[in-house]
Amino acid sequence: MKEVLEFLQKCGTFYLATVEGDQPRVRPFGAVCQFEGKLYLITNNKKSVFAQMQANPKVEISGMAGGKWIRLSGTVASDPRREPKTAMLDANPALRNMYSEDDGVMEVLYFTKASADICSFTDAPVHYEF
Repeated sequence: MKEVLEFLQKCGTFYLATVEGDQPRVRPFGAVCQFEGKLYLITNNKKSVFAQMQANPKVEISGMAGGKWIRLSGTVASDPRREPKTAMLDANPALRNMYSEDDGVMEVLYFTKASADICSFTDAPVHYEF
């Protein structure tokens, strides 16, 4: 999971796909962190992306960095505790301009199960499960 986290951080912006009914939805994300050995994402609980992840927790992420790309598929779950919110804000300090641990809007979600492939045109894909 460490390699996947580092790759997503190198991407800067990566793209998260969810499903709304029978329609895929994709949007840019840019913040991740590790807490208690799990990979976390952040969003606003007023956004449709959060409602989509609550209705169907299966997501997929894609991003590129340094001539390589990642495809991360998995299932996410919300974590309402304050500690992972603090970890996310500490790992991504610019987010403090938008969120605080107690604002009632910030949501952190972690991957309960995931698989990832980091690929390039020249190297064999590297596969990860966590």
